[in-house]
Amino acid sequence: MARIIVVTSGKGGVGKTTTSASFASALALRGHKTCVIDFDVGLRNLDLIMGCERRVVYDLVNVIHGEATLNQALIKDKNCEHLFVLAASQTRDKEALTKDGVERVLTELAGMGFDYIVCDSPAGIETGALLAMHFADEALVVTNPEVSSVRDSDRILGMLSSKTRRAIEGKEPIKEHLLITRYNPNRVDQGQMLSLEDIQDILRIKLIGVVPESESVLQASNQGTPAVHLKGTDVSEAYQDVVARFLGEDRPLRFVDAQKQGFFKRLFSGR
Repeated sequence: MARIIVVTSGKGGVGKTTTSASFASALALRGHKTCVIDFDVGLRNLDLIMGCERRVVYDLVNVIHGEATLNQALIKDKNCEHLFVLAASQTRDKEALTKDGVERVLTELAGMGFDYIVCDSPAGIETGALLAMHFADEALVVTNPEVSSVRDSDRILGMLSSKTRRAIEGKEPIKEHLLITRYNPNRVDQGQMLSLEDIQDILRIKLIGVVPESESVLQASNQGTPAVHLKGTDVSEAYQDVVARFLGEDRPLRFVDAQKQGFFKRLFSGR
């Protein structure tokens, strides 16, 4: 049975789409048939990060409104044999999505043998975000180590526990995972960012990983390649760790300790 994972946050610009692309890619690289869906109708960019923007002919809204079949709209990823992308519409508004239509698409994907369906949610609590999380089995709650980002993520946790199908039907709650992105332990030591402990004290959900602040993310976006494919980079390794933990493997937490300056660096920096 397909597992539906929503990648969500309250605040925009925290790295949801970067995470959706790398998380789905890493699952596919491990042999799991995976589909990643962009729910950000009108402002899509998952296809850009996946490097398939020129191959989008039909999108999620076309399928929901019967203007195309799912097979016509699914784009096979060039880097991962088991990965498919379903783009959002760039010309419609969020009201073009319907609950029945989204459920039909997810049910059809499950019938096509997908192991995982990753839903890239838009920011906030509008229609697209609510529908992206409504049918989820698990949630990756993405936050930056900033007060506003953590506060908005706390609001999203409230919605996951009250406005989803599992909550409404009284079923087992959505399994929630905390993913902290753009983490810089040196800046945490300087009091410029919240620490892991601060964030976990506020949100109270299990930490699945930490993605370090890195220029590799921008490099990957500009290349139209999910960051997980940038072998040897800290970001790639961080996302691989996240998926390993998601699949039940035990991985030590990395990229969370501040780097100590050497003697000569301290000497010449005046510290």
